[in-house]
Amino acid sequence: MTMAYLDHASASPVEKEVFEAMAPYFMERFGNPSNVYDLGSKVKQVLEEQRGKVAELIGARKEEIIFTSSGAEANNLAIKGVAFARQKKGKHIIVSLIEHHSVLNSARFLERLDFEVTYLPVDANGLVDPLRLLKAITPETILVSIMHANNEIGTIQRIEKISSICKEKGILFHTDAVASVGNIDVDVNELNVDLLSLSGPSLGAPKGTGALYFKKNTRLMPLIHGGIQEDGRRGGTENVAGIIGLGKAAEIAKQTLPEKVQHVKKLRDALVSGIREKIEKVVFTGHPERRLPGHASFCFEAIEGESLVFMLSQHGIYSNTGSACASKALKTSPVLTAIGIPPAVAQGSLVFTINASNSMEEIEYVLEKLPHAVERLRSLSPIWGKQTAAYDEGVCVS
Repeated sequence: MTMAYLDHASASPVEKEVFEAMAPYFMERFGNPSNVYDLGSKVKQVLEEQRGKVAELIGARKEEIIFTSSGAEANNLAIKGVAFARQKKGKHIIVSLIEHHSVLNSARFLERLDFEVTYLPVDANGLVDPLRLLKAITPETILVSIMHANNEIGTIQRIEKISSICKEKGILFHTDAVASVGNIDVDVNELNVDLLSLSGPSLGAPKGTGALYFKKNTRLMPLIHGGIQEDGRRGGTENVAGIIGLGKAAEIAKQTLPEKVQHVKKLRDALVSGIREKIEKVVFTGHPERRLPGHASFCFEAIEGESLVFMLSQHGIYSNTGSACASKALKTSPVLTAIGIPPAVAQGSLVFTINASNSMEEIEYVLEKLPHAVERLRSLSPIWGKQTAAYDEGVCVS
């Protein structure tokens, strides 16, 4: 059976070169980086080399990188670490409504500790209005966190405009760049950010790896207390093999990114145009231009997204649904709700995330099987054929 794996935002296979670079650090070079003797000091040296590779990928300095267990931990460290370190200056934080759960739930946790949080709305394409941000800032504001690119709808924010407002007001700015680092060019100096989160799996590194960039002299309260690791900012023996993998993946990403972007964008565009041509009543979500090159997201009328994901998987096609996390709680996706997609339509969410390993043949296979799956599910739907208010108002794009 043909397989088309188009869910790389969820998980990707570790690159062969990455795996080979990691392998010796499980059994042969097993020393603890904190030890002073050669088995440890040699590992410490290699670990610091990987820190440099990660820093180079995003235009940072080596000493401005903290290794974490994931992008989610990096987000937690950025939000809570800044909040706890700067709470004497103020207790107001601003985030957008479409942030990852690791940002939103960190903000909600801080609300229980008497912090005030403003949740900024977004427009129909998922963009934050910089003027709305400006109006939300108060003398108590200590941190703004707006994600670089959304993993569910693919929209890329105007981070440079947002960060410039924060700089003028003397407010720290963090961006969750988990979805963007490794998929588009990201430079912390051009974005003008104080903190930036990234994830290893997005680069082809193993699960359980990530990093936080923090601009020099940015104060952070550690979340994991322990020894001297990560200059005292994150206790615990380092995940050496994982860090080696992250560094190698960052090195490969820097070398291959332009070619990758061109390749995945071509596949993405073919997929989008094919779906628009072959299937009626589909909403294309996210910004039509300011979006990740390998990201395509849709809502299909009168279909449950999870049912469509399951049916496609029976044909070896792997995708995801934007409402997957929320559906288990019988709720629609908060991201789709925030951009104004009606709940009945949002339930039909389907997200494809394409990698350099994908081919045009796989896209053609998806375009062969997807219309039949949609037709089958709609034939079983009690609401198919009934025009919703959303489509009467012209939301549908095909």
